[in-house]
Parts: sequence; structure tokens; C-alpha cells
Amino acid sequence: MLFRRQEREKFPYEYPSHLRELAAELPKAPGVYQFHGEEQSVPLYIGKSVDLRTRVLSHLREPGEARMLSQTRRITHVRTAGDLGAQLLEAHQIKALQPLYNKKLRRTHRICSIALDLGGVRYAFSNEPNFRLRTNLYGLFGSKMAAMDKLRALADEHELCCARIGLERTPGGRPCFRHSIGRCRGACAGKEAGRDHDERLLTALRAIEVAKWPYKGKVAIEERDGKLRQLHVIDHWNYLGSAESLREARRIKGDSGQFDRDDYYIVARPILSGELRVRDL
Repeated sequence: MLFRRQEREKFPYEYPSHLRELAAELPKAPGVYQFHGEEQSVPLYIGKSVDLRTRVLSHLREPGEARMLSQTRRITHVRTAGDLGAQLLEAHQIKALQPLYNKKLRRTHRICSIALDLGGVRYAFSNEPNFRLRTNLYGLFGSKMAAMDKLRALADEHELCCARIGLERTPGGRPCFRHSIGRCRGACAGKEAGRDHDERLLTALRAIEVAKWPYKGKVAIEERDGKLRQLHVIDHWNYLGSAESLREARRIKGDSGQFDRDDYYIVARPILSGELRVRDL
């Protein structure tokens, strides 16, 4: 809040009339827009909307964006067939171009997830081989510390044993600290069967379970807006690109790289809910 106030004091708001005509030329349709300054290499800001004209005009009335607006000289856009395509394109453009005024959707180079296997609880990372093919992954976090914090919060909520899930070391088989204060049901002290504890752990984790990829390989999600048709090619939750025909979509190759958390959050719901048509490739 203090930073925003200082920005307003340093860059007092004046309506950017030089941008009004540029904004008014944008279509009232889905897509991604870019604000450009004098430098042509990197945009100042990248955004998306289901109504490009209305969204960009709303920027012009925002005093908190006075500095960016004063630097903007051009506004460009790319039409998409719907909100899904706009979300995917925006996320990948921001990560590729790193605009000055975009704070969210910056690339996280390594994602951490809570994993369950025969050895109990451990942490899996997106740069590990076959991470995208794994099952029994829970949560997608920007760091191991964030994953541990979530696991600790679940332990508090469900009275889990921090020693059994690896959050606390107990010498000589002694009960964990939380058991001494009544926040663990006693799996570490022989008061609760390990099987019962682990079933409660699994129940707690299911709320943040990472869905298994439901197809054999890559697919295309079809989106239409009037005559405009787009096929968004997805492989194990990662976005590979978009095309206007199935023939072009099948030509989109290449390694999808590390698991992309933003791609997963964008495409998981429309794929799993069946709200958009999915074509096998």
C-alpha cells in the first residue's frame, strides 16, 4: 500500500489521451494485449481478456498505473477463440518476455510436490525424470519450504504425527512434540495404528491431489468464437502451442519440458469437466 502511494506521488495520474484511440480500435473479443514503450524488444505489460477493448480502456482510468501508461506508445493484440487460449498465451508470453510491469506468472524453474510411496512421505521435483508421469502427487509448490508448510498445516488440522510424516525427528523413538501438547493422536507413541494414521493422511492430501493425465499422449482442446477456431495442444498438462486445424495441431511437436504449474491450473478444469471438446492427436 505504501509503495502504491509513493508511486502515485512520484507519477501523478493524467488521463493518457494519447492511448484512447489505440484502445478504441481493439476488438470486443477474447485475446491477449501488450503495452509497448519506446523500446521495441520487451513489452511493458501483457494482459488478457474476453473483451480486449473494454479491458484496455479500464487500464486508462487506473491512477495506480500512471507510470506504465505514461511510458506506453503502442498497444498490440492477438485474437484468440476464447478465454482458455487467452490464458495460455498470456502465461507463456509473460514467462518468455518478462515484461517490466507483470508481477504474476513469472516462471518458477522448479516445482515441488508432496509424494507418497512405499517409503512414506517425500518431496518430488519437476526436474526429476518422469515427474509428469507420476501418480500420488499432492500440491504444486514453488519451493520445498512451501510444500513443508502446507504439510505442517494439514498435520495441525488433522492431528497427524509430524514424526511419521517426516517434519520432526524424534530420538530413540520418543513421541513427537505435538503429541505432548495434544495435537497428534499418538501414532508415534503406539496409541494409534500406523494404518489408521496413514489413511487420515491420505484423506487430508486428496484435497490437493494432482490429477493424473487422462490420455495416452497429447490432445487438442477445441475452442471457437464465430468463424475463429483454435486447437490448443496439450501433453501431460503442458501447453505446446495452438493451431487452426487438426493437421496443423498434429504437426506441433517438441519436448513439453518441465511440468508447468500454470498450464496445469489453466487446463485441468476444462479437460476434467468436459466443458470443451478434446480431440485425440
